[in-house]
Amino acid sequence: MLTLKMITEQTEQVIAGLEKKHFQNAKETIEQVLELDKKRRSTQNVLDKNLSEVNRISKSIGGFMKEGKKDEAEAAKQQVSEIKEANKTLQAEMDKAAEDLQNLLYTIPNVPYDEVPEGVGAEDNLVVKMGGMETELPKDALPHWELAKKYNLIDFDLGVKITGAGFPVYIGQGARLQRALINFFLDEARASGYLEVMPPTVVNAASGYGTGQLPDKEGQMYHCNLDDLYLIPTAEVPVTNIYRDVILDEKQLPIKNCAYTECFRREAGSYGKDVRGLNRLHEFSKVELVRIDTPEHSRTSHQEMLDHVEGLLVKLELPYRILRLCGGDMSFTSAICYDFEVYSEAQKRWLEVSSVSNFDTYQANRLKCRYRDANKKIQLCHTLNGSALALPRIVAALLENNQTPEGIRIPKALVPYTGFDMIK
Repeated sequence: MLTLKMITEQTEQVIAGLEKKHFQNAKETIEQVLELDKKRRSTQNVLDKNLSEVNRISKSIGGFMKEGKKDEAEAAKQQVSEIKEANKTLQAEMDKAAEDLQNLLYTIPNVPYDEVPEGVGAEDNLVVKMGGMETELPKDALPHWELAKKYNLIDFDLGVKITGAGFPVYIGQGARLQRALINFFLDEARASGYLEVMPPTVVNAASGYGTGQLPDKEGQMYHCNLDDLYLIPTAEVPVTNIYRDVILDEKQLPIKNCAYTECFRREAGSYGKDVRGLNRLHEFSKVELVRIDTPEHSRTSHQEMLDHVEGLLVKLELPYRILRLCGGDMSFTSAICYDFEVYSEAQKRWLEVSSVSNFDTYQANRLKCRYRDANKKIQLCHTLNGSALALPRIVAALLENNQTPEGIRIPKALVPYTGFDMIK
């Protein structure tokens, strides 16, 4: 959530940033924020003056009584009563303005950094780097859903029987490959200084609001109505919420956490060839990185996270590219975001496998995640997160890009985790 200080002191820059994100009616919305804040503050000023007046008059009542001035005392009591009654109305008005202001702020996305490129959608994203190994496949190369069937790795039909479309069942070497990737990603994260946590996979509404999934992505989350709980779309939600309503010491920062969880996304409206097989699922495994940092160091943290994710793709021997997302393709909460994509040789298309974002103070303001600096001043933290990595499209690319006439080759870095170097 944007801070009122930022909105009031940098109004034009905020409006320009929101327009870069293609937020509708940016100017009108910010003007409404300023008007509600003005109303809230002016009403508070009147309440404060009235309270001071009540205290002054109340003190005079005792004096009137001692002097035997009963009429003056009664008049003072009446005046106090009238002011208190008026204050009830003023308090209700101020509470309503504050509630409307808070609800409005929840609907406003984060402002992108200056280096975020202009653009409307994915076609306007900026490719900043390409790397990895070129792949040459046999002429009869198969997409991963055919390979999964051929080698009995993943049963998509069985998942439909048990649950529905988008919930595959991994079998044999397919299941072992999943577990190998999870352990490989976690080991790599721990080697980079991340503390592993195992959070719940359901969260309350406060957690959803804290990281910005609510109210923006409510329709994309699975909701347990009876208990008013949400299945997490990413470990970012529970891990970042560990630091909700917490004041950290600057010496504790940066905090570096990693977590493996199952993730759940409704993906309403998704259909067609681009969602076949593992390309888009309702349930999938993912290892997430979360950092809590100071404003001065968060950009360094962001680059370190980008380097970490790139290192994973290099070790997996996959062709990849890194994109800086344009304003129109960024998430609601991010100030800057880089996507990692791997190339699927069999499908002849790029597959997104990670997003690494810096949220600046946006999430921290919602979470009340703060730190005490060297001068004992309380400040908002910066929060960051990134996938390292999401498994489905990594598995798809590994199967497709490593198929040979003899079977599917396992990258060297994964062999100690799988226990086999070839799927046959």
